[in-house]
Amino acid sequence: MSEASHESPVKTPGQLIAVIIASFAIPIALIVLFATYANHAFRSGAGTDALSDASVASRIAPLAHVDVKDANAPHVYKTGEEVFKAVCVACHGTGAAGAPKFGNKDDWAPRIAQGYDTLLKTALAGKGAMPPRGGTSPADYSDYEIARTIVYMANNSGANFTEPPAPAANAAPATGAAPASDADAANAQAAAAAAAIAAIPTAGSAPAAAPTASADSASAGKALFQSVCIACHGSGVLGAPKFGNKDDWAPRLKDPIDKVYDYALHGKGAMPPKGGSTASDADVKAAVDYMVNAAK
Repeated sequence: MSEASHESPVKTPGQLIAVIIASFAIPIALIVLFATYANHAFRSGAGTDALSDASVASRIAPLAHVDVKDANAPHVYKTGEEVFKAVCVACHGTGAAGAPKFGNKDDWAPRIAQGYDTLLKTALAGKGAMPPRGGTSPADYSDYEIARTIVYMANNSGANFTEPPAPAANAAPATGAAPASDADAANAQAAAAAAAIAAIPTAGSAPAAAPTASADSASAGKALFQSVCIACHGSGVLGAPKFGNKDDWAPRLKDPIDKVYDYALHGKGAMPPKGGSTASDADVKAAVDYMVNAAK
């Protein structure tokens, strides 16, 4: 039995030199490649993108921005599609939380059958898991933009609603003219109430209709109602119980009168503390008594 011969692959001096050079050159080349990669991938400081104008600007940008808008500029309303993609798609895009899925005629059919007005009121007031206005505020999207969104979703799901008319630019409703819809009426009343609240005298200014020192509690309450509370309670806007309306006041009067006083003094819902006035606690309680007595 013969043994196999073992021969070295290096048979000449030239091959030996080549092997020696390769044994040094290859590791050095790999080290250089890894060093170059690390230098570009992980290095920060001078000579890198971290000090580019865009990167520096993003790092030193202020946390808050002031967006100054021209109050007299015409309002640019969002389309129904834009509002849907920004707000409604979260639930209506997938049908989450029982929302009718966008484009699904079976989901929308019973809603469409209720009519456009009912759908709009539901969107503005909320229903079930859906918050009022889809969780937005009138400052985010107007009633008109919400209405356009209802039409957009319904018409893409089997309805044939007409696009709502756009509000007149910077125009107030004419005196005595009926608002175009319930939503427009509510907006007009809310605007009037807000203007009345803004006109309430502040601390340090002379009150417009302050009761005299000799006036009794009933007169003080009536005077405060006529100068402050009437802004909302006179017409029942912003959810305020309307003056003299027993149905509006009945659920409020189920609470002890001290609790009703507490609501008036410290605010509740859309009503600011003391109705936004600087009246004394005694006068606010007198105004509450005046409104409660009118609702009995």
